[in-house]
Amino acid sequence: MILTIRTTTGRENIVIDNIEKKVRAEGLNIKSIFHPEELRGYIFIEGNIDDIEDAIKGIPHVRGIIPREVKFSDVERFLIPEKQEIKIEESDIVEIIGGPFKGEKAKVKRIDESKKEITVELLEAAIPIPVTIPITSVRISEKKK
Repeated sequence: MILTIRTTTGRENIVIDNIEKKVRAEGLNIKSIFHPEELRGYIFIEGNIDDIEDAIKGIPHVRGIIPREVKFSDVERFLIPEKQEIKIEESDIVEIIGGPFKGEKAKVKRIDESKKEITVELLEAAIPIPVTIPITSVRISEKKK
């Protein structure tokens, strides 16, 4: 059974953390808890109703339970990520999110669409050295002007 919990807007993640701690400490039968970013002020929790009520009792920022069961088909769209085509262009500033240069910012120098790789130069490097990395290892930080 999936139920909706009303929370204080902007405090959804704090509520989830507190519920998770309580579930672990008391061994409650809660299968999952999640908060879709598009729905501010609401979280979904899966488990049996008695355990859900026990899990949220006394948790700060919980405003109550909406006493209507949510069908999985209604929340499924929040769980399946949408494929987005990322259009990276030369001279864009990207942040590397994987690999040995994780966390570094770099400028895109070349794009190889067929291999799904890009060649970048790290911005913080003393000497600009081109590094080729998978296109999936970056996210756009700034578009070229």
